Amino acid sequence: MNTPLKLGVVALGLGAVFAAAVGVGLVVGPVDGPGSPAAATPAAAPAPPSGAADGGLAVTGSGYVLEPLEDRLPAGTASLAFRVLGPDGAPVADYDVEHVEDLHLVAARRDLTGYQRLHPELGPDGTWRVPLELTPGSWRVVADFTPSALGRNLTLGTDLQVAGGYDPQPLPEPAAVAEVDGYSVALTGGLAAGQESELTFSVSRDGRPVTDLQPYLGAYGILVALRTGDLAYLHPHPAEPPAGTAPTAGPHKTYVAPAASPGTYRLFLDFRHDDAVHTAAFTVRVDPGGVGPDGDATAPDAPAGHGHGD
Repeated sequence: MNTPLKLGVVALGLGAVFAAAVGVGLVVGPVDGPGSPAAATPAAAPAPPSGAADGGLAVTGSGYVLEPLEDRLPAGTASLAFRVLGPDGAPVADYDVEHVEDLHLVAARRDLTGYQRLHPELGPDGTWRVPLELTPGSWRVVADFTPSALGRNLTLGTDLQVAGGYDPQPLPEPAAVAEVDGYSVALTGGLAAGQESELTFSVSRDGRPVTDLQPYLGAYGILVALRTGDLAYLHPHPAEPPAGTAPTAGPHKTYVAPAASPGTYRLFLDFRHDDAVHTAAFTVRVDPGGVGPDGDATAPDAPAGHGHGD
């Protein structure tokens, strides 16, 4: 065989090997283990809009990256430090204020215990710091913020590993009433698949409606939903009160939720009363037709109020 012919055969063979390798890569997908290029430099992806049912699933969006300085923390009280990097790779220092704060942080263990709503402090070097109360296991933290340079909201999330023996807890069954710190909170309505839905919460204590809720983050209540499994972040927004009426301080707070995907969610309602913040939690199942807290199709029938932003 002459030399040019030999070189041609070798080139064809290498091309076949390369094509096979690419095919395997497409089937298997990228390797994101420690030290791999994919793990070190996450691919940019558009972030879902604020309130979207799949918020917080990505660590990067619109060129911005949520970067924890440590992804492993000890159990107990631990300090979380992280930065938000902009498209230029530098820490973001300028944010638009939303609901009193520059950035809102939600932390929850993978079994949806240990839920915490936090408001970190931003240092002059662009590093956010906040204390957390952690139990062993895998945790998800979701940052909700608006970079001033971008002008729209981003919701980015990342995982934390907490050392120690992990003792996962079962998710509570759906119920229409949650008890917390001596308060009873009743839920009417539920999340719906494929369409917006309304959820109304009614707060009472000792059998009496609470009508003097105190503002918390500029509102009379803050609502967040996390989907089991991937902990997708869903942020319902307040239902607008009738034109010409003032916001009410309870007992009813109504929220409009974006379309949810089928699955099971945990709802967390933070409200302030008697100078303390209380968190009522509910389990809600979403079938393709849309359901309420008891797993059956339902529609809100409680008086509407103004929630998150009132």
